[in-house]
Amino acid sequence: MNQVWISAAGLCGATLIGSLAGFFIKELPHKWNDTLLGYCAGIMLAASTIGLIVPALDQVEGCWWWIVALSTLCGAFFLNLLDLLTPHLHHITGLEPETHHNNSHLNRILLFVMAIALHKLPEGIAAGVSMSGFATSDNPWAVTLGISLQNVPEGMVIIAPLLLAGVTRMRTLWISLAIGLIEVVGVWIGYALGAASEQMLPLMLGFAGGAMLYVTSDEMIPETHAHGYEKQATYALIAGFITLLGMEGLG
Repeated sequence: MNQVWISAAGLCGATLIGSLAGFFIKELPHKWNDTLLGYCAGIMLAASTIGLIVPALDQVEGCWWWIVALSTLCGAFFLNLLDLLTPHLHHITGLEPETHHNNSHLNRILLFVMAIALHKLPEGIAAGVSMSGFATSDNPWAVTLGISLQNVPEGMVIIAPLLLAGVTRMRTLWISLAIGLIEVVGVWIGYALGAASEQMLPLMLGFAGGAMLYVTSDEMIPETHAHGYEKQATYALIAGFITLLGMEGLG
């Protein structure tokens, strides 16, 4: 049980650390931002496959592999559906409605912040499932560490654009804290579902892995390839993948 609290605190804390850094680093050059996000994408890719989907396959009979495949697809589809159905976050900024109507840049910022908030719940579920008593991964901390490393730059990119758009420092800090707490809720949901039923665990592992794959492919990798630094980002992604691969080997 203590491990679950540590995992939840680590995920939320990493987001807050990144947010505090965002108060001082208003804008990171694209070259370094894309490289850093590429490294985090590699860690997320390894965490979703090696830390979640592969252990799920280890828990089912060979002829039932399609259940894990289907749950992985459902995880990705679920996050895509949330992305389409969740309303904009305009009301949390504290700015006048006219500001949103006449500022397309601010609206794009809010959409990006919303996308980050959306995938915090399944990310937390992924970490919680990996901590459940029936999980077979040699290193249950790999998923938590992978997500935590990603949360630091994400915390920065939440804070800095909102400050530049005119949102107050206190309100941006509350927004960051609320997004971090979403992940805490996800950790406990994942842990409860994974620990409740050994038969359900492969489904939950595959579902969480699919959600993380969706985030990596739909948000992180395209962002790292949008500013002309795709080579650096690609090698950084490989480095991130190898980092988590090494952690699994040591575990």
